Amino acid sequence: MITAKQKRRENIAEYILYLWQLEDMLRALEFSPEKIYSTLVEPHAELDAEQKQTLFFWYMDLVNLLRTEGKESGGHLEHTLHLIADLNDLHLHLLRAPVGREQGYDRVWSALAAELPKLKTAIAGESRMTADGISDMEACFRALYSVMLCRLRGTAEAEESPAGQKKAEAAERYIRDVLEVVSPVVARLAAIHGAAERGELDLYRDME
Repeated sequence: MITAKQKRRENIAEYILYLWQLEDMLRALEFSPEKIYSTLVEPHAELDAEQKQTLFFWYMDLVNLLRTEGKESGGHLEHTLHLIADLNDLHLHLLRAPVGREQGYDRVWSALAAELPKLKTAIAGESRMTADGISDMEACFRALYSVMLCRLRGTAEAEESPAGQKKAEAAERYIRDVLEVVSPVVARLAAIHGAAERGELDLYRDME
């Protein structure tokens, strides 16, 4: 909860990815209150009993949201998907507004634009979605999260066998390729979003 609030203030992209990680972690813990408390709450020795209770209730609120939205087995909370939709709107605005050029967004985006159709097709192949139904920013976030999961799986497999080592090396190459073009876009967009949210940047300056 404390980490989530900090990330929400400082970097909306990290906040979204953090919540996605928590979703999968809660599923791995089978939504068990006992497992959630012992794994995610009890280790926080810096928190007093009341703070631990508040943190525990926050995790259980996420569990209830996942259940309410029918996402016990997979999928992401509507809250995060709405945030990504907002970021996609900002992304489209920056591509046509002078502030996008002033902030260098068009430059980082140009490196990814040509690869985006291929990326959307790959993401659609791993889900029930169609490539046309995936927004630019949803593709970016799903790619980044896939990279995070790929890195975790690759580390585990590399420890198991030589074949796992080869898979891990292939995964690492994939990670570098994706991060090279996607990360700068998401990082720049998140920085612009934060500046605008704090009132440090006028997104509509010089627009006719």
